Amino acid sequence: MYQIDFNRPVWVHFIGIGGISMSGLAEVLLGRNFKVSGSDMHASPLTDRLQNEGAQVAIGQRAENIVDGIDVVVYTAAVHPDNPEFAEAVRRELPMLTRAELLGQMMKNYGTAVAVAGTHGKTTTTSMITEILLAADADPTISVGGMLDSIGGNIRVGASDLFVTEACEYTNSFLSFFPTVGIILNVGADHLDFFKDLDDIRHSFRRFAGLLPKDGLLIISDDIPEVSYFTEGLPCRVVKTGAKADSDYRMTDLTYDEHGCPVFTVWKGAQELGKLTLAVPGEHNAKNALAAVACAVELGISFEAIRQGLESFTGTHRRFERKGVLPGDVLVVDDYAHHPDEIRATLTAARKSGREKIVCIFQPHTYSRTKSLMQEFADALSLADEVVLAKIYPARETDDLGISSHDLERELIRRGKSAVCFDTFEEIEKFVNKKFLHGELLITMGAGDIDKVGDHLLSR
Repeated sequence: MYQIDFNRPVWVHFIGIGGISMSGLAEVLLGRNFKVSGSDMHASPLTDRLQNEGAQVAIGQRAENIVDGIDVVVYTAAVHPDNPEFAEAVRRELPMLTRAELLGQMMKNYGTAVAVAGTHGKTTTTSMITEILLAADADPTISVGGMLDSIGGNIRVGASDLFVTEACEYTNSFLSFFPTVGIILNVGADHLDFFKDLDDIRHSFRRFAGLLPKDGLLIISDDIPEVSYFTEGLPCRVVKTGAKADSDYRMTDLTYDEHGCPVFTVWKGAQELGKLTLAVPGEHNAKNALAAVACAVELGISFEAIRQGLESFTGTHRRFERKGVLPGDVLVVDDYAHHPDEIRATLTAARKSGREKIVCIFQPHTYSRTKSLMQEFADALSLADEVVLAKIYPARETDDLGISSHDLERELIRRGKSAVCFDTFEEIEKFVNKKFLHGELLITMGAGDIDKVGDHLLSR
């Protein structure tokens, strides 16, 4: 496999450079004096930013974008062999790396490489760690899967020997990584278009844990069922986080303020570290924060910097993001939740917001996930008072598997819930304006483009 060496900058070409992860990796390489080029189907603020920083970006993917002098080509999972640039790179016999392989190669260039894994919570926890490290002046390099205001985007290029990134399990991407510190937040059934079942997913996370070297560290939640499966026989040190009496890092006295944000005491073994008050809601964020605390303490960060970082963290874009208020005091929030566990956590947090009525406008993400987790989606969405469904966002999928949002609507109605399904965003907006203008909490939810509904409602 081609090896990336920060001491020997080369010319790297990205097929799909405008993606949030690809653009971030390109920016890190630009900061290390690599020559960077790439292409994407559409211009965006991310491609504009890369061009301003010196990257050569072509809009449209063509064979002629692969030119003499390119040393290695990087591509995403969405790029197939019939892509003209991919085919031309193969014809020229150029070295090629997947996005995950490049990220893994880059990790080798840092003394401490933290990889945050889990079915959900990766972006939030990575962002929490980021805020803590910034408060401690640790000058890290960060790659996060969301837009974080404190770093002005999804990437930060630091000068220290510390790198922090998300570690996604889809297509076993994180098995290409070389972490020295691994975090596993949770393990649940997801991406069943790739994994066979939950046991297959658990096996993948176990393999991720096994990547850690003898002098490495695994931080893992002991809320995960049969957690010993992931830890037995590992050569590295293991610390567990949770609320159990024998958790290495634990929380006690969990309460919530008037906004539904957690307040709790943190312990390391028998040592009380201090009390934290978060600025993001929900028990799930208390658990994310506890993992971030464990990571920071193990990296030698003071609890004062930890407190300062966490108390300043108000969330990333699309994670319980407060967008504005409609006439009638309707609070509009947007959230990226697209898995039943995430939906349940978000709606549970919303219940602590002080709003009497919760309206969830949900856009299912991928046909395969909707079909395989139909009952779980219905159970989670039942926590809302009213559910408005948009059409399924297909993402990478072309086969609808005979499933639609109307199937989810029928399942919710069968449970006695108020649910309605619309084929267009315009119909959803008209329905909302007609029915909900009396102090509700309105959550647009999903990993597609459902956030446009809230933006459009607020722009009127």
